[in-house]
Amino acid sequence: MSKERAQRRAVREAEAARRQAVRERALARRARRRALARRLVPTVRRGRTGRLPRYSRGERATIVSLSLVALVLIWLLVPDLALRLMLILLLLLVLPVIVVIALDRRS
Repeated sequence: MSKERAQRRAVREAEAARRQAVRERALARRARRRALARRLVPTVRRGRTGRLPRYSRGERATIVSLSLVALVLIWLLVPDLALRLMLILLLLLVLPVIVVIALDRRS
């Protein structure tokens, strides 16, 4: 009886060792793949990089919403198509200046 139990235990241990080896190979393969992905994908810098100010989500949403309101007002209130297009182009060109003047943090 004890020889049979020892034999079954040996079979179980051999199977567990085989499963452990398969698991370790899979983990090593996954680690190699992640290391390769880390080398290939550029890193994303968090925080402020460079001189340009970074705006919060609320500030960006305000900029976009006010720009859209201005576009809609131009489209609804100006009757001439050429003048509409010129005013929209002017708004898009002047928008960065307005944003810098309105949201400048140095003052």
